[in-house]
Amino acid sequence: MTSRFTCYILVLNVFLATSQVFAVAAGDIAPGSPVVARIEMRLATDEETVDVIAKGDLLTLVEEREEDYVIMTHDGTRGAVDKVNAVAIEESTEIYTELIEENPKEGRFYTLRASAWWALGKTEEAVADFDQAIKMGYKEAHAYTSRGLFHAEMGNHEKAIADYNQSLELDPKSVVPVINRAAVYMNMKDYEKAIADYSKVLEEKKEAATILHQRAIAYKLMGKSQEAIDDFATLIKNNPEDRTAVMGRGYVFFQNGDFAKAIEDFRRAIELDDKDAVAWNNRGYNRAQLGQAADALKDYDRAIELVENYALAHQNRAWLLATCADESLRDPEQAVASATKAAELNNHQGVSDLAALAAALAAKGDFADAVGWQEKVVEMIDESYKPFAEKMLDRYQRERPFAIDPDAANEADKLAAEEAAAQKQAAKDAKKEVKAAVEEAAEAVAKQAE
Repeated sequence: MTSRFTCYILVLNVFLATSQVFAVAAGDIAPGSPVVARIEMRLATDEETVDVIAKGDLLTLVEEREEDYVIMTHDGTRGAVDKVNAVAIEESTEIYTELIEENPKEGRFYTLRASAWWALGKTEEAVADFDQAIKMGYKEAHAYTSRGLFHAEMGNHEKAIADYNQSLELDPKSVVPVINRAAVYMNMKDYEKAIADYSKVLEEKKEAATILHQRAIAYKLMGKSQEAIDDFATLIKNNPEDRTAVMGRGYVFFQNGDFAKAIEDFRRAIELDDKDAVAWNNRGYNRAQLGQAADALKDYDRAIELVENYALAHQNRAWLLATCADESLRDPEQAVASATKAAELNNHQGVSDLAALAAALAAKGDFADAVGWQEKVVEMIDESYKPFAEKMLDRYQRERPFAIDPDAANEADKLAAEEAAAQKQAAKDAKKEVKAAVEEAAEAVAKQAE
């Protein structure tokens, strides 16, 4: 061995190994985290050596105790090592640099140091080490898979895909590169290829929850709503308490305009965790779409009670209080307060917050301020929505309130104005007719008197 030091450690007895469930971890390294051996160590019972830990080996921390770590080797053997003989992976670059110097022709140690760079967030150094390892002939499948991860982290999508493809050529049965490649396709918004990869993995790992969930998201983003709903339904069937799947399906139902089914899924999500402010807000929004304004308001209030600075819930509450068809629920003052809060929470950068504030101010009758904020909306909003924003600005300038269909509202306003003008003219005409009739009657009476 090339290590400078060797020490022996006792393999923990069966009782200790199986009692870890009762242990309470302490210190800076969390249970399950990787640690790195500083020196060569031998795991031994009183009678024999049962395993050898080489310098630089990755170990899994099971428990941190006052003087030592309980660790597990890659093959599942447990033992106790002095703390001085193992370090967190973030502190292991010097160990691997020493091993590289001691073994200048072995590329494997570059890949191990790359893991340490990765843990430190030094992605470029990690890639450089993998480049060197591969250049030296270390062309194991996992090397390409790992380098692909680093390229993906750096946004080098094409290089990442090339590495995953190379890994699959070396190990066609591995699903890890396929899963990682799908994640890159998701980032590239190439959902069709991502779905193909997730489907390939599911052929091997039927109904694997994590992969099925990712495919459902890909289907949703691709616009294939029914396929997304089907995947979420499978997840829920397999695990009725899978809140992520319930929430995901509820959102797809909402996107499809199936508000009743969305409400039911968000109700179920609340049932599973009644402290989830997002579920309360989402149910409230879907209730509002079905005209259940009073119930929607209660849901928004509950969401804000759970998370005081929940900007979207404040915004939704503002819209409801400013524009609700049920006049008994309208409260322009509260609408302005909620919209102001939402806008402040998002540093006045959320265009929907500002649109809600303008609508609330218009509902209150503060049209000058409504115009000012709506002008900001017109400046900030995406071009595809600008025509609507401009129509709303025109309404506020004419001192008219928000309307979901400004063209129809403007036409209604025009007809109402015309009807009012006609009624006014009819009243004037009737008054004239009455006056003329009175005058004619008076004249007739005068003639009879003569």
